Amino acid sequence: MNSTSVSFFTLNHYRDVGLLKYLYFLILLMLYVVCLCSNLLLIVVICMNRSLHEPMYLFLCSLFVNELYGATGLFPFLLIQVLSDVHTISLPLCFLQIYFVFTYGNVEMVNLTIMSYDRYLAICHPLQYNTRMSLKKVGKLIALIWLFPFIEVAVMVSLSRPLTMCGHIINKVYCDNYSVVKLACFDTVVNNVYGIFYTIIFVGLVIFLNGFSYIKIFKVCFSGSKQTRQKALSTCSPHLASLINFSFGCFFEIVQSRFDMSNVLLTLRIFLSVYFFICQPIFNPLIYGFNLTKIRILCRGLLVGKR
Repeated sequence: MNSTSVSFFTLNHYRDVGLLKYLYFLILLMLYVVCLCSNLLLIVVICMNRSLHEPMYLFLCSLFVNELYGATGLFPFLLIQVLSDVHTISLPLCFLQIYFVFTYGNVEMVNLTIMSYDRYLAICHPLQYNTRMSLKKVGKLIALIWLFPFIEVAVMVSLSRPLTMCGHIINKVYCDNYSVVKLACFDTVVNNVYGIFYTIIFVGLVIFLNGFSYIKIFKVCFSGSKQTRQKALSTCSPHLASLINFSFGCFFEIVQSRFDMSNVLLTLRIFLSVYFFICQPIFNPLIYGFNLTKIRILCRGLLVGKR
């Protein structure tokens, strides 16, 4: 088996589009600016207003920080690559990008899952909510949201980094761990076992906790009064929409990584591979900003200069 000391990877899904690359650059730049401005606005609003220092809004603030983190980890790289004539990435930068991509995705899913649990307590156990979701517990949960994914992904990258590569072509527009592992010359059983084990445990736990929370919430909604139902839907609908949107993005990415998608139109494959990195950071602040009355009123007041 021919092994070489690979110092860079070639991202094979970029195409020569001539002057259209400037149009794509402007579109991506505008999306990035919208993402930065909308998420920063909501972070500032939540941090500056003591009336929003409640568990639900603190978890939202963590979510918006992660949107900035994920977008900053990918958008600048895409902007550079769109204008570049040579679409390569060095080995260290590739693994750094893998770390950004996977920590963003994991933090997002853990954050959304804990928000499901928070809504479950608020709707199904309203009298016990303040004691079961104290600020001290919120702090511990936010620490869990960030620490667990960063440690888990660090282990994954540490298993992939020492691999000797027999190829350098990645069929994507950014670096992905599974795409890199497939290029390895030698046995990758440890990487595959770790990936499968983590996926089964993590995804299974996420599905169970979200499913349990929303089954209980819907049960209360259908058996309760109209007022209870409206209040529950007003706080749960943005979260549920965000959870479904992100889950679909992850599903498309997993399917594309694990199965042969060569028969699918390249443009569609590229769109699906970056969907949850581009759409989610813009989708979340918009849907929460429009649907949660407190945030909407405070944002409007901040933007027009009124209290």
